[in-house]
Amino acid sequence: MMLTLLAFLMVATFMALIMTKRLSALIALIVVPTIFALIAGFSAGLGDMMLEGVRDLAPTGVMLLFAILYFGLMIDVGLFDPLVKTIVRIVHGDPMRICIGTAVMTLIVALDGDGTTTYMITVAALLPLYRHMKMDVRIMACLIMMSVAVMNIVPWGGPTTRAALALGVDPRELFVSLIPAMIMTAIWVLFVAWIFGRRERARLATLPADAVDEDATGDEVLREQMVGDHRRPGLFWFNLALTLALLGLLIGGSIPLVILFMGAFAIAAAVNYPNLQQQKERIAAHAGNAMATVSLVFAAGIFTGILSGTKMVDAMASSVIAVIPDALGPYMAPITALISMPFTVLISNDAFYFGMLPILAATGAEYGVTPMEMARASLVGQQIHLLSPLVASTYLLVGLSGIELGDHQKFIFRWAVGACAVFMATCLLLGIFPLRAG
Repeated sequence: MMLTLLAFLMVATFMALIMTKRLSALIALIVVPTIFALIAGFSAGLGDMMLEGVRDLAPTGVMLLFAILYFGLMIDVGLFDPLVKTIVRIVHGDPMRICIGTAVMTLIVALDGDGTTTYMITVAALLPLYRHMKMDVRIMACLIMMSVAVMNIVPWGGPTTRAALALGVDPRELFVSLIPAMIMTAIWVLFVAWIFGRRERARLATLPADAVDEDATGDEVLREQMVGDHRRPGLFWFNLALTLALLGLLIGGSIPLVILFMGAFAIAAAVNYPNLQQQKERIAAHAGNAMATVSLVFAAGIFTGILSGTKMVDAMASSVIAVIPDALGPYMAPITALISMPFTVLISNDAFYFGMLPILAATGAEYGVTPMEMARASLVGQQIHLLSPLVASTYLLVGLSGIELGDHQKFIFRWAVGACAVFMATCLLLGIFPLRAG
């Protein structure tokens, strides 16, 4: 019981410190779990726990490092310029169109199931426009993350496969059954985009007439973001082919992500900037963003290593399951859906789906709740999962957008909870999982 209390208190302390900006996320990820582990009496094996956590996230950190360098290079050479110009031409400087377009574009790009590449592509295309229009960049980050969360349910995205493997059900059947809930959640995201669009229209209308150039062309928007002459228009088709090949291999999954991004970056740098000095300059230009993101990933390794090594994860899961009374047994599907919301934020997907979900499913089975219904219910929390400080790609999004993690979490939280509510309500109304078994 004491370990459970310390675990929940540790997570609450961490969230409070970064949201109130008492500590940066980087410092809090290292200091907070270390202090609580010492309080819990785990000083002897603390170093090994930390190292194990860092080791587990090392491939992700290296992958993000080279992903940032690669897509940063693609921005430099102008690969996304035609996309930016097209978006500028379509939206005509209207904040409403920009917000709705952000959601639609991300929903399409996120079909690849990889949050990292989706964040890279969408932020590269949209950030110049948001900055030019003086729009709140938190809106962009919010709509992009919510759209990615909708598409996170695709079988190749990860969570659906984990739930299917944990409970022994068909991942394709699981995904297909959730499509109506995904559609309704996507409509919710578009509704949120509409609300943001109205707010930004009203806010920008109060600015001086010359504060925002709504009639700017795509070239003018891009020119505002350019520092130096690094465009390579003559190599556009080569860069496009290389990026499409990279995305195809990412979806195929036959080659590790780390190797793919390392190789793609090496090829892109060598072809676009054959001069050694130019290569050094491009790497240095993106080093700050890359290090800020990767350092957070390794710091998150400290957090997850201590959570796992001290068995705090197990203590939290066991305590929640233990307090569910027998009378609520027939309601295990909606209970699992509600539990998945905080727990996919507090602990990793692996810990929830492979550690906690099978126990919940075994309890539900005693009251007639099928494994498929439990698997469906467990995915409700994915709509808010991406807010977790344990999700590496989230650091990439806030880093690229130039906002603080705590600010992003505060801004998006209620809208993400709303998405969870829409997803769950759709499932209950359509009988995707039952309110009460039997």
